[in-house]
Amino acid sequence: MARVFQRLPAGIGQGILRVRLAWKVAGFKYMAPKVAQQKMSKNTGRSRPPKASILVVDDHQIVREGLVRVIDRTADLKVGAQAGNIAQAHAAIGLARPAAVIVDITLGSQNGIELIKDLKVRHPDLPLLVHSIHDETIYAERCLRAGAKGYVMKQENSELLLRALRQILKGEVFVSPAMNSQLLQQLSDNRSGKGTTAAERLSDRELEVFELLGRGHRTKEVACLLHLSDKTIQTHREHIKEKLGIKDAVSLVRRAVQWVESGK
Repeated sequence: MARVFQRLPAGIGQGILRVRLAWKVAGFKYMAPKVAQQKMSKNTGRSRPPKASILVVDDHQIVREGLVRVIDRTADLKVGAQAGNIAQAHAAIGLARPAAVIVDITLGSQNGIELIKDLKVRHPDLPLLVHSIHDETIYAERCLRAGAKGYVMKQENSELLLRALRQILKGEVFVSPAMNSQLLQQLSDNRSGKGTTAAERLSDRELEVFELLGRGHRTKEVACLLHLSDKTIQTHREHIKEKLGIKDAVSLVRRAVQWVESGK
């Protein structure tokens, strides 16, 4: 090192030696300017912000596991808790304090839309994203009215789901472009005084039954799919007929099929 200093212009080498000696006496360690700059950059560099924690509510474990794999591989999101029913969802929110919730609208014998309404009251600032196999043209508007911030069908790819999550975390609403057009059309129809659709006259559970009937399922099959008794489904059928002014079972099924095919 002394030879290096000897090659420097007069006075510079001695100056550096004096600086090093002063730093040593003061208890500091001298570092070459380049090394010091690297150390400072490393110490003062911004740390990566923590991942936003997501609660996944779905009654199928395989679906929850799939969402965990998709979400946890991102740099900004993670699954902080999972729930298979409404009671577990409420408990998980209290413990995990998620930044957002992904929820299915069919949770075994329970109705996810009712969970959305309840969460909207208990946690008004918690964004909710519906992730469901049900057709968005039938259920998205109803879920948004219940308090959800977005709707993504399970048939969509994972990138769309992640985009929807990030969008609702920013306080925005997410629906597909096709659904957005439909909502705007419905808004226009309402302003022009057109009548309400069949979906708007039915309760959430009645709408589920109506849709399944329209997709060709018999009463026993509907009961099995919704984890309800045959008698309960029959009661829903009677209420649907009364609300829609339908006289018999054959007309009910025909109306349901027409409604599903029309997307209204």
